[in-house]
Amino acid sequence: MDTEESSSVYSEICPAREILDRVADKWTTLVIGILSEAKAPVRFGEFRRLIGGISQKMLTQTLRDLERDGLVVRTAYPVIPPRVEYSLTPLGQTLRVPLNALSAWTLEHMADIHDAQTAFDRRHTKKSPGPAA
Repeated sequence: MDTEESSSVYSEICPAREILDRVADKWTTLVIGILSEAKAPVRFGEFRRLIGGISQKMLTQTLRDLERDGLVVRTAYPVIPPRVEYSLTPLGQTLRVPLNALSAWTLEHMADIHDAQTAFDRRHTKKSPGPAA
């Protein structure tokens, strides 16, 4: 195995690609963002309330994947009804700065991107042929 190729995230055989896929996932960025702004651990229902459009299944899978990757810690309390809370691990905390920068960039350039999309769509919209003469 070519170690230079296998250590480049641009290579399909690089193991870092799986991690990049996880960290760049929209649900991951939203979950990490919520946890990094929270003053206390966050309950599952709170995530559902804060992240519009995420299904229970997708939230469960995202949290499980983040826990497996060592970015999130899940704490279950033996009470009725069951209470489960999530918080960032020290490794998860290291994502705060890059994801906050990405979020800030998105907010700063949102209008520019919308303008570019509108211009592109205008240029590439096929005009329907007029009535036959």
